[in-house]
Amino acid sequence: MVKIASPSIALDPGLRASLISQLVAAITEQIHTGTLLTQERLPSIRRMATLCNVSPITVANAYTRLVSTGLLDVRDRGGYYVKTSPLLATQRPPIDSLWLLQHAYEDNAPIIKAGCGWLAQPYIFANAVKQGLKALEQSPDLASMLDYGSPYGLTELRRAIRQLLAKRDIPCAEDGIILTHGASQALELVLRTLTQPDDTVLVDDPGYCNLYPLLQSLGLNAVGITRTHAGPSPELFERALKAHQPKLFITTSILHNPTGSCVTTDNVAAIHALAIKHGVAIIEDNIFLDLAPESQPCHARHDKLQNVIHIGSFSKTIAPGLRVGYLACAPDVGKRILRYKMAASLTSAGLNEATVLHIIKTGQYGPHLTDLRERLFQAQKTVCQSLVAVGMTLSLRPMGGLFVWARFRKDVTTHAIAERAAAEDILLAPGSLFRPERSESQWFRFNVTHSNHDRLYTFLETENKGR
Repeated sequence: MVKIASPSIALDPGLRASLISQLVAAITEQIHTGTLLTQERLPSIRRMATLCNVSPITVANAYTRLVSTGLLDVRDRGGYYVKTSPLLATQRPPIDSLWLLQHAYEDNAPIIKAGCGWLAQPYIFANAVKQGLKALEQSPDLASMLDYGSPYGLTELRRAIRQLLAKRDIPCAEDGIILTHGASQALELVLRTLTQPDDTVLVDDPGYCNLYPLLQSLGLNAVGITRTHAGPSPELFERALKAHQPKLFITTSILHNPTGSCVTTDNVAAIHALAIKHGVAIIEDNIFLDLAPESQPCHARHDKLQNVIHIGSFSKTIAPGLRVGYLACAPDVGKRILRYKMAASLTSAGLNEATVLHIIKTGQYGPHLTDLRERLFQAQKTVCQSLVAVGMTLSLRPMGGLFVWARFRKDVTTHAIAERAAAEDILLAPGSLFRPERSESQWFRFNVTHSNHDRLYTFLETENKGR
């Protein structure tokens, strides 16, 4: 005889979440926690409606949604059973940075990507990319663009980047700029050049989540330096320098990922002085540089690229699929890095680089940045207000950029919430993903360009009020 479950589920019609969503979330949680077991039969639609004090239509819609997500199976003339799912039962991957990447990029990725790290489609500079590609198609130089170019990258684009950096008082020689296949390749090339397996690298804590798998793959040890609103803690930085003798420090100074903070002038001076004293290079992963005012302090500006390597990208300002990044450094260091680039990929993507160059040369990039900064500023205001309205606490209100760092008022199990969100087609990014050792964190990263969905805030409000 098949056992029929009698789940205890309390629904609240006063919440912003619909009764259907509340019921779906409650049953999903009970399946994931083992309260409802595989092959266990749920109450009939009418019986569940009576138990939850809702209409049969509400239950029918909830059951249908759970069947579509693979959590329930329907058989025996309408009976609903917890489905046997090897993927859920035995192969559920750990929630880490690779989980975040996989869920964000896969074909059936969640509809609401509130935790992802790139611009949403309405913010992408698609028209300029389209115009650039059309211009390249008609260019007499198209054939040469399809050939291997300079290992350094397109010369004219490197000159344009040099001019952009000069406006920020960051002087750089032309042969100190190397174009790469996105900022991720730039970071990997720098690490391969300046470190060896078993070396120790200092990183922001919290910091860029995709950095940690890279460090692990290169056999490097990561030591986190607590990030404050003003920047990395100088006290903890000095302590780590003495205790671990690191080779370098990887940090983000402007519109930090994931907190959205920017360093202060005093913080830059303090960290730089300690790095010089202990002979440690600073790798400044400043891919959001162009989204900040030109006067914004950073290590590359302070150091003039003597002990600092600056990493930048156009993927965060033009389009994420336009994989054009770069690094700027002292020319002698650049020559060493170039050898690794040639070994890995010979050159970079000439067509992509030419498209970026066209956007800059035609005068479109500057006005686009002005417009993008304003749109992100307004999105920041809206998302921050919405998060606070549903009971979330903000770490700070960023001056712009993509990210907000927020948490629930009470301590929660963040990974469980991320899994419940995924079951409702919402991608959240728990704070532990951004810590070097995946240490516990109560914070979540929200991307303001992907967080304009009522259903996201309904879910957060439901979680904040307790399940």
